[in-house]
Amino acid sequence: MHIAEGYLPPVHAVAWSAAAAPFIVHGVRVLTREVRRNPEAPLLLGASGAFTFVLSALKIPSVTGSCSHPTGTGLGAILFRPPVMAVLGTITLLFQALLLAHGGLTTLGANAFSMAILGPWAGYGAYRLGLRAGAPLMVAVFCGAFVADLSTYCVTTVQLALAFPDPSSGFTGALAKFGGIFAVTQIPLAISEGLLTVLVLRLLIQSSPGDLARLGVPFRGRDKAVAR
Repeated sequence: MHIAEGYLPPVHAVAWSAAAAPFIVHGVRVLTREVRRNPEAPLLLGASGAFTFVLSALKIPSVTGSCSHPTGTGLGAILFRPPVMAVLGTITLLFQALLLAHGGLTTLGANAFSMAILGPWAGYGAYRLGLRAGAPLMVAVFCGAFVADLSTYCVTTVQLALAFPDPSSGFTGALAKFGGIFAVTQIPLAISEGLLTVLVLRLLIQSSPGDLARLGVPFRGRDKAVAR
């Protein structure tokens, strides 16, 4: 869920923006180095950004009038690492706020922290853990995309619970309420996104094997490529 424009109290909006800013600044530096080091990277960067934009723009009705959607950040995190996705995800959120009224400018920092920062880091961590545990590449990719999607909504749940605690049970009650609302649709969506990300990576292996090898995706065996 993109938190809507004006929905968060001003103090919360400013705090989440301040929390997201260092990650975005660092991501710009990493992205600049990546483009200089690999001049062919912009093609896959653009594809990763488009993947995130399209999937996260698909608003699917949830219960109680809210909505859920995939995030699409797992693919870019696996290919380019999470700092780059902090930039691509924030750009995606900015354009969606301006062009689609999906999310907002005052809530951009909160949305970026959940979808563009913590989600990619959690998904990338799951992907790397899968590889280290000896899982096949596509299983690790599925886990990465699944966790990136679901963890984004976990953070959004925390953000909403902090901003709007339950009158009787406080933060804990609000956390259970918001989490229960989103879990109904978000768990199936996370599974679907994991499967779609596996399909997209299979297509990239067929169409751009050289680019994936340069990025360190171990599709030819663990002995010939080292996952970053």
